[in-house]
Amino acid sequence: MKLPNYRDVVVSGNKIAGYLLSLSHPVGRSKAQFFLGFGFRPDKGDVLIQALKEHAAHEVSRPEPSPFGMRYIIDGALNTPDGRDPLVRTVWFIETGKDLANFVTAYPFQN
Repeated sequence: MKLPNYRDVVVSGNKIAGYLLSLSHPVGRSKAQFFLGFGFRPDKGDVLIQALKEHAAHEVSRPEPSPFGMRYIIDGALNTPDGRDPLVRTVWFIETGKDLANFVTAYPFQN
C-alpha cells in the first residue's frame, strides 16, 4: 500500500534545519552526521525536503494506528546528493480527520 496522498506530504523546513541537519541538536545530531555524510547540507535543506517527499512514494512497510491518527513507516532508498542512496526509514503521521501526512522523522535503516 502507498501512503495516502503521498504526492502532497508535508515536510517542515524547521524540522530539517533544526533537527535532521543540526549537529547541535541533542537528539538529531547523530542523524545529522548520517545525512551530512551523504552530501545534504544545512544551507540547502530544500534538497533533503525533496528527497523525503520522493521517499514517501515507496510502499508503506507498516501502518500503525494511534489514538490521534495513523502512523506510517516507510523503508526504502533515499535519493542523496552523492548518489549512494542509503536505505532509510521515514515516519509519517496523518492526524484523525485530516488528509495529509506530516513528516515525523527519518533515520538509517538496516534489514
